[in-house]
Amino acid sequence: MALALRKEEPRYTYADYLTWDDDERWQIIEGVPYLMSPAPTWGHQGINMEISRQIATFLKGKPCKVFAAPFDVRLFPKVDDSDDTIVQPDIVVVCDHSKLEKTGCTGAPDMVIEVLSPSTALLDKHKKLQLYLKAGVREYWIVDLDTKTVSVHILKEGEYVISTYGETDTAPVHVLDGLSIDLPEVFEEME
Repeated sequence: MALALRKEEPRYTYADYLTWDDDERWQIIEGVPYLMSPAPTWGHQGINMEISRQIATFLKGKPCKVFAAPFDVRLFPKVDDSDDTIVQPDIVVVCDHSKLEKTGCTGAPDMVIEVLSPSTALLDKHKKLQLYLKAGVREYWIVDLDTKTVSVHILKEGEYVISTYGETDTAPVHVLDGLSIDLPEVFEEME
């Protein structure tokens, strides 16, 4: 008796990604493509802008750089562009300039921030969390608009240690010594 073989779904790489239409934003996670929502809500955008502003103001004249989406992050880059994981976090901080390329970052950024939206929440809280941990992202923030909280994941000894901050708190940025994000100002952007 012959066994039926399940047809393998195609797996995509960064080389494939480079050929896709620029009018659409995609991520590839472990070879599986994910179409990004066309435009986030104004609250989502306001929060991204405010966090980016606070980080950029702090970094003025310092070597680290902050970038907002769209910004390609190749977590596990390969010379032949066959890597199969390319993400577009809402905000990234990169301190090692050798990781910067024309359209993004090759390797783990120092910090990644994802602002949850209904279409990406599960991906951000589970699959991307594991990818960022595996890649060695030193600090990963998940901003939840519904609960007005920020979950801060700090990489220690190969695991993330989690702290949660609410809308009235100030959240320290561990990879940028001396910076704390004023969350009342951040969540005010939703009103």
